[in-house]
Amino acid sequence: MYIKFSWCRSLSDHLFSEHDYTQLLKQVAHSTPFNHIAWLTAAEKSLEKHQQLHLLLGHKGSELVLCLPLIICCEKVLGLPIKTIRHLGYPLSDRIALAVRPNSDAVLEQALAQIRKTLSFSRIQLSEITSQAAQVSGLKNWNDKFWFAENRVTCACPAHQISEQDRIEPSGNIRYKLRKARKRAEALPATIERITPNAANVLAVIDTISEVEQLSWKGKDSVGIFSGALRQQWMTHALSGFAETQDLRVLTMSYAGRCISYRLGFFDKGRIYDYNLAFLPEYASLGSGRLLLDEWIQWGLDEGWQWIDASRVSMHDSSHQLHERCTDFIEHRRWSFYSMRPTGLVLGLSYKIWTLIKPLLKARNSTQKGDTNE
Repeated sequence: MYIKFSWCRSLSDHLFSEHDYTQLLKQVAHSTPFNHIAWLTAAEKSLEKHQQLHLLLGHKGSELVLCLPLIICCEKVLGLPIKTIRHLGYPLSDRIALAVRPNSDAVLEQALAQIRKTLSFSRIQLSEITSQAAQVSGLKNWNDKFWFAENRVTCACPAHQISEQDRIEPSGNIRYKLRKARKRAEALPATIERITPNAANVLAVIDTISEVEQLSWKGKDSVGIFSGALRQQWMTHALSGFAETQDLRVLTMSYAGRCISYRLGFFDKGRIYDYNLAFLPEYASLGSGRLLLDEWIQWGLDEGWQWIDASRVSMHDSSHQLHERCTDFIEHRRWSFYSMRPTGLVLGLSYKIWTLIKPLLKARNSTQKGDTNE
């Protein structure tokens, strides 16, 4: 199949068609809100000085069959400057897919040849892509095109399939925790509100929830989605874009007219992606997060949603409350491909050696710990 490839440096370039990209995404079953144009446009507006956008487009006739929004960034690894290619949206994107039309006769392999011709890099690292999405897009075929490639699980993301059973109060420990949280909320009293922001009120909603996050532990540790000028800008543009298409959902808990906790989610193809939670520290013992998660489920029952998705969790010791009610886990993987450039060789060899040493060190530490316990 003949594919005409072209490059541009911005989503606002005349070569890029937002309509064609949206039509392409409709064919990508594993696409998520973090592939949507609203998210990518916001990410581009918030690129740092050391990051450059290179947009690779592939057309079959007049039809767009591939769109890879790639950023090149110079990263320090092992003290070396490493030119790394990533997907636009890193590091704030959760699960993504590659925008490649299914059954396109190895178009992604042809795209790799174009990337090698045009861009100089030490490694390509694409995060938060499932094995299924990698298989459908053809990303797995890249493994044989590099001297060293590896993929590893970065998280097992819990998801809950909404069913009529959810109208019944859950049993076990979660029932106790929910009842306890409800009693505390009623004693304040605190109220929960469902919000589907639109273009008229989204900025007011952003002001409210960003204030909560800045006062929470996330804000104090500067790890929140609104932390810093660039992230604040990114979220404002992204959330405004999702609000215009009615794909943004927010749950708030308020006391005495003040928002004390919220959950933020993106809606896509019958699935709510639970992206962020924050609460004021003085109400940490209230259990607002668990109450708001239960409210996602009730909202889903009322509007016919099919899934609640944690979107992304920590690799180890995840504390996401959806673990208590999950009916499925979705593995995210990080796909790394190392070039034959000197820095790519050094980085790849170092990683290979580390994979050999790490199990030995782990076994040694376990032995020493056992001896200490004795």
